[in-house]
Amino acid sequence: MATVSDILLDALDRVRETVHGLLDDTPADRLAEPPAEGANTVAWLVWHLTRVLDTHVADAFDRDVVWTTGGWYERFDLPFPASAHGYGMSYEDVLAVRPSAQDLRGYFEATYELVADALRGVTERDLDRVVDDSWDPPVTLAVRLVSALNDATQHVGQASYAAGVLARG
Repeated sequence: MATVSDILLDALDRVRETVHGLLDDTPADRLAEPPAEGANTVAWLVWHLTRVLDTHVADAFDRDVVWTTGGWYERFDLPFPASAHGYGMSYEDVLAVRPSAQDLRGYFEATYELVADALRGVTERDLDRVVDDSWDPPVTLAVRLVSALNDATQHVGQASYAAGVLARG
């Protein structure tokens, strides 16, 4: 029988496979190109989904955020504070996210290792642990993990769609 950890890791691995495919198949010069005026780019979507996984899981497990401790913030050299993760960004902000495929993959992989390591130890008993009491009702580990994985799945799907539009144009 699959464990909670097995199911969560499977979901994360599916996101990883799609991210790798996107970065392998999208020409480097098109990663930061919007598929339509006002749309998010593949680069921004992969960066954003990775930032959300990084911050949500690091916070839930009281670990360091890879974005800053791993040197990714400096490497990406974005015109935003280190705390930026994509929520509420303008179209101009989206267009400012222009990392290489290598840096996107490196940051995603570093975050993947953080998240996978945390998920390997999750048991059914852990799921009811409150990880954020600033909400009503308070957010449990189960809710935070499902939210983070859902966000990653949605955004990697959007990035796949954007890449498909770019490939046709």
